[in-house]
Formats: sequence, structure tokens, C-alpha cells
Amino acid sequence: MSLEVNIRKTFGSYALDVQFGAGDEVFGLLGASGCGKTLTMRCIAGIETPDEGRIVVNGKVFFDSEASINLKPQERKTALLFQNYMLFPNLTVEDNVAAGIPKGTSKEERDAIVKGELRRFDVEAFAKRYPAQLSGGQQQRVALARMLAARPGILMLDEPFSALDAHLKGVLEQNLASLFDAFGGTILYVSHDIDEAVRFCDTIAVIEHGNVMEVDASRELVDNPKSMAGLKLSGCKNAVEVERLSDTHVYCPQWGVKMAVPGGAPADVRGVGVRAFNLRRADAPGCNIYRVRVDRVSDSRFERMCMLSFLDRDERAEPLVGATDQEVHFLHQRMFWRVSMREPGVVLPEVGDELLIEIPEDKLYVVSR
Repeated sequence: MSLEVNIRKTFGSYALDVQFGAGDEVFGLLGASGCGKTLTMRCIAGIETPDEGRIVVNGKVFFDSEASINLKPQERKTALLFQNYMLFPNLTVEDNVAAGIPKGTSKEERDAIVKGELRRFDVEAFAKRYPAQLSGGQQQRVALARMLAARPGILMLDEPFSALDAHLKGVLEQNLASLFDAFGGTILYVSHDIDEAVRFCDTIAVIEHGNVMEVDASRELVDNPKSMAGLKLSGCKNAVEVERLSDTHVYCPQWGVKMAVPGGAPADVRGVGVRAFNLRRADAPGCNIYRVRVDRVSDSRFERMCMLSFLDRDERAEPLVGATDQEVHFLHQRMFWRVSMREPGVVLPEVGDELLIEIPEDKLYVVSR
């Protein structure tokens, strides 16, 4: 099974322009709210119509603007799970599951499919209940059962955990594991959560402002992001744009400092990043070691997050704002440092401390997109 997408659609000043392909895998669309993830999925399902382009699922052309092909949603055999599950409130659980089964299926086969999917997702006991009588987790399992009962050519899930608390989310992730194990084709998974995307997806496409910025294996996106969007979405707290100074150095206007980059600075370098837990306290000046001040701290269960300002900012840098100024500017000029509380003998930084911090060259990401 396979999926090919190459479409464009314009809404006023917003333009969607995406191209990607997927095989028998869980393929993730990762991006911030409003980037075009859900719109892409709705175009594949036939709920929205692209202005131009082509969509092919398992060799069947769903949409082709040049050939004037645009199949109706019911002709596409897609299964789309929305955030709120979209169960029919006036139908029982078993009737909801049966609703997607193709017309012409015999009653015996229909009943067997419904019973099998109810059993698979452990909701047989609720067969005669209505959606309003179910918990959120039970509703999700019914929605998943309905998806498989329809025998679709492609599964699409739009942030299925966004409305759930952390505990319930952890439990219901196992339901998705059952769904994915039972389906042998292409699964399209929309998320803005990198941890969720890495858990479920084999391949991830990073989308920003309606464009695909990079496509890579899930682990590769975390270990070696190739774009600013990928860097930020991979969970890197310190992702900043830079200017190239030489073959070996870049300048960061945001922090007002220059830094050496591993392997040299490419001619088209756009940004760099370092994860907050990779910063190191230093004892003496050196390469990529900076004098900083701790301007804010906040504690979680096992770590302290510190906001650091650079004390030797370049004269080109904008004036450093204080904590009482506009928050977005305060955060923009600081670097995040995550300090573990679980290491024996660790001295936790306090507000006002001035110290030396190293940005290790081997932990520095360099991106050109």
C-alpha cells in the first residue's frame, strides 16, 4: 500500500504546498497549530479540495487537477479519526461500528465484523449503550473499532490524544498499538507532540507555514534535525537563527555572541541549536564558553530549568531586557539550561549567580533550512 501527495491550496494569504510519499508505515505530520497538518489530511479524505495537484492512495487516484479527477469522500475509502471521535450520538455502540461498513455487505458478514472489532477493542459489554453513556477512553475505542470495520485503504488520525489527561493518554496509547498491529497499510498520524510522534511514527514530515521542511526517520529527526522547524519541534529549547562570519564561526544576534561550529559553517547556514540538558558548567574560559547570569529558575520533580543571559553581549546586539519587560523579549534573549536534581552533590544554580557555561561543539546542531 502507498500514499502520494503533491497538492497546493490557497486561503487568502495562507498557502498550503506539500509533497510527500509513504508506504506501509505510520507516517507522521508534525507541526505547530495552523501549519497545515489537518488541512492536508482533509484534502486526502476529500473534505477539502486542493486548488491543484495530485493525491494517489494504493494506486487509486483520489485527486488529479490536470485529469479533472476528484473522488467524493465516500468513494475514497479513507478512515479519519478526529480529536473528538465524531461518534453518532443517536446510534448505539454496535450501530456506530457498523455505520462505516460498505453497503452490500451481507447481514451475517456485517454482524461478524462488528462483533470482531468490538472484541478487539474490548467494548463488547457496551454494544447497546450510546456514546453519551461512555467515558472518553471508551468512546475512543469505539471510534477505532469503527475505523477498522470500514476496511479502509488508509487510516488517518488527527491528534487523537489532544483532549485527554496524561494518565488516560498513557493507557489509551495501547489501543492505538492494537489498531496499528491490525492494519497493514499506510497510517497517517497528525501531531504537534514530538514524543508522541516518535512513539508511533516510522517516518515524520515536519510542516511549517504550509510547507514540508524535512522528511526523515523518527529517530533521525531527534538526533539530527535538518531545519529550524525540525530543530524546534524535536524539543530543542535553544534554537536560534545565526549569521555566518567565516568558515568556522557564526554570530547569534539573539544572544549577542559568536560561536564556533563543528565541521565548519555552511555557506547557507540558517541556525544552530543546543539542547538545554547538554550545556555544561565550565571552570575556565575557552571555545564556546560564555559568562552568563541566572535570571530565572523553575523546578519540576527532577530538574531545575534556568534562564541564562549572556553578560558579554556583542555591541551589535539589542539591549538586554529585564524580567519585568515584555515576556516574549525576555525569553527571546535567554538561553535555557536544564540541571538534574538527581545527581549526588550537585550545586543548583540560583537567581543572580554568575558563572561560565559551555556550549559543547559536539552537541551543537547546525541547520540550513
